[in-house]
Amino acid sequence: MAEIVNLRRVRKAKARAEAATTAAENRARFGRPAAERKLEAARDALTEKRHEGHRLDRRGEGDDDQG
Repeated sequence: MAEIVNLRRVRKAKARAEAATTAAENRARFGRPAAERKLEAARDALTEKRHEGHRLDRRGEGDDDQG
């Protein structure tokens, strides 16, 4: 025979699990000091700058097609 389940309890347990997941995501996203966020942003900017600096096709530089 199947197990009897109280649907209200199941629904509330599911809501609690979703709330816990959302809380964990928010702690990871917003639970850091401002200095740490700035440091990460600076590192990301430096990484992006270095990545863009290694491009082979630079548009706008050395236009040899001037007629």
